[in-house]
Amino acid sequence: MCKAQKTELSHNLQQLSERAKSTTEFIQRLKGMSDKVNDNCLEFESIVSAQCDALIEAIHQRRAQLLDCIRQDKDLRVRALKEQVATCTARLQHTTALLQFCIEALKETDSMSFLQVGSMLISRVATTDHSWHKEWSAPRVSPHFDLTLDDKSVLRAIEQLNFIQMKPPTAPTIIPEECSAENNSVTIAWQPPPHSHVEGYVLELDDGNGGDFREVYCGIETICTVDGLHFHCMYNARVKAFNSSGEGEYSDLIGLQTAEVAWFTFDPVLSGPGLQYSEDSTRATGEGWEHRIALGSVGFSRGVHYWEFTVDKFDADTDPAFGIARIDVARDKMLGKDDKGWAMYIDRQRSWFQHAGAHEQRVEGGITTGSTIGVLLDLDRHILSFYVNEEPQGSVAFRDLYGVFYPAVSINRGVSVTLHTALDPPSDIDDT
Repeated sequence: MCKAQKTELSHNLQQLSERAKSTTEFIQRLKGMSDKVNDNCLEFESIVSAQCDALIEAIHQRRAQLLDCIRQDKDLRVRALKEQVATCTARLQHTTALLQFCIEALKETDSMSFLQVGSMLISRVATTDHSWHKEWSAPRVSPHFDLTLDDKSVLRAIEQLNFIQMKPPTAPTIIPEECSAENNSVTIAWQPPPHSHVEGYVLELDDGNGGDFREVYCGIETICTVDGLHFHCMYNARVKAFNSSGEGEYSDLIGLQTAEVAWFTFDPVLSGPGLQYSEDSTRATGEGWEHRIALGSVGFSRGVHYWEFTVDKFDADTDPAFGIARIDVARDKMLGKDDKGWAMYIDRQRSWFQHAGAHEQRVEGGITTGSTIGVLLDLDRHILSFYVNEEPQGSVAFRDLYGVFYPAVSINRGVSVTLHTALDPPSDIDDT
């Protein structure tokens, strides 16, 4: 029993010794922290002093601006008074001369001579007297400065000047039920981090293909819609908060899937003048003699996209053009006449492919009222093809298409077309 007690005591003493050692190290760490507190205090005092000096300097600068405003107002008042003095002096000289002339006239003993000037002098004296009462009865400006310096808000701000606990904010929380994807745009909403001072947020998206994240928004709002994304892609989003102390951690990721096929309409604002549109912007009509281009409301840079036009009216001898265009295409000429458009223009008997003013590959077969023109933009293979009444119109029209392209059509002379979107590509796609 004695041996067991000794063993237990020895074990307890060892534990106590370790605790004493740990306590000694903790005390040394506390002493080191005390030194660090002193150093940080001096540094913090220097920062606060510099901030106060900056505020004082701002007050000095504002005082100089206010005093300059007072001096400018003084100069204006003095100038106005000087001008009024000069004007009154000139009028006084004129009046004095008139008085002297009238006094001399009163001395005239010849009644006939006096009658010749009497009526005129009476009128001039009355007019001069009236003008004095009308124009020179009061100073143009007041010598008093009827202004008061409103310093109450600044004094209150100085009284409220105090310290706040500042550290980088924690991570925001994304609200899944308020996030959505529509067509080729996504909307992300989040909650501010609790118990954190936040000055703004940074929203980031990946490239829709598992690639690197990029910043798409920076500001104080807690909801953001990002447009112009790729179709049929899964985008991952994350958000972080920041303040003057730094950036916080990222939120959890949320994945949002854009539409597999594109729904869009004509964009009257993007298209420019010269065309008439239906209320839902799916039909366009060209009344003028010259071709005018209508653009779709979305641009494509990746994926396979197919849309169709129905020819609602085609009475005149003209050749509408269907295809794609850059955002900066010329809107006042046939599609494909400049290097920003790729098109098939077609009449009642045949069609041609046109880009940068050059047309080639004549294909027999035209359109009438009721015909359907399909446009297939395959940006996986970077090609453009056309269909007329669901049949291929020639071979692949254009190749090596890279960048952002908008659906486009150019019409004139009463031609009317209706746009149909969110369609599946034809099943007989062939790269020949």
